[in-house]
Amino acid sequence: MSKNAKLIETIREHAGDAPVKLGLILGSGLGHLAGAVEGVAIPYSELPGFPHAGVSGHNPNLVIGTLEGVRVAVFGGRAHYYERGKPDEMRVPLEVLCELGADTVIATNAAGSLQADMPTGSIMALTDHINFSGLNPLIGEPTDKRFVPMMDAYEPELRNKLLAAAEAEEVEMHKGIYAWYSGPSFETPAEIRAIKTLGADAVGMSTVPEVILARFMGLRAAAISTITNMAAGMSDEAISHEHTKAMAPLGAAKLEKVLRRFLRDL
Repeated sequence: MSKNAKLIETIREHAGDAPVKLGLILGSGLGHLAGAVEGVAIPYSELPGFPHAGVSGHNPNLVIGTLEGVRVAVFGGRAHYYERGKPDEMRVPLEVLCELGADTVIATNAAGSLQADMPTGSIMALTDHINFSGLNPLIGEPTDKRFVPMMDAYEPELRNKLLAAAEAEEVEMHKGIYAWYSGPSFETPAEIRAIKTLGADAVGMSTVPEVILARFMGLRAAAISTITNMAAGMSDEAISHEHTKAMAPLGAAKLEKVLRRFLRDL
């Protein structure tokens, strides 16, 4: 019996037995997108073993239903490493996603831009990542499955479909490399200069551990950043979590158009 059997039973009691095709993880300020799904919302607090996202700007519900004709599971908030010091905080939700039948996960996040031509309100499809934190959600995994190859972790076919959806919707979508910084404090200007020298185009406090876990579990993965600010030292902009939440809707409208088109074209 699966270690998540009780959890799966609880979810199916709410949402039915039909398999899920795709999972969507929503970042800071993007939780309202869960409201676009025709289905049921299950509070994380009702899901035994689920992490309770404790970050304002998140909507801590698992929403299961249809969006543009595709059965999806939407995580209205994520747990972050910086909340409890556990890089594998999202392991159980992703295990559940697999057990519900999904083969694909798309993660979204709010990020700071390191590129002058990618301002606040832009969206960026991830091509790769830099694990600037040095942490890993597979530390402690006892099996040889822990040695996960990360070539094309962000699957090119999925990314190309997202880019095609953006083009069809006349939405500019940048491409770039995302650096994971542990948080919760924001980066210093010196750290941003270092990350930029290493080749990053955007920086944030999530997504990378989830993608590592997704690849470990055999899920296809893609990710999109919404740019909520220029990174420290890149502008005179005052960086704060409140600013992140306030700016997220600028990119969220673009993101929703792209995701809806992507699902219609699946």
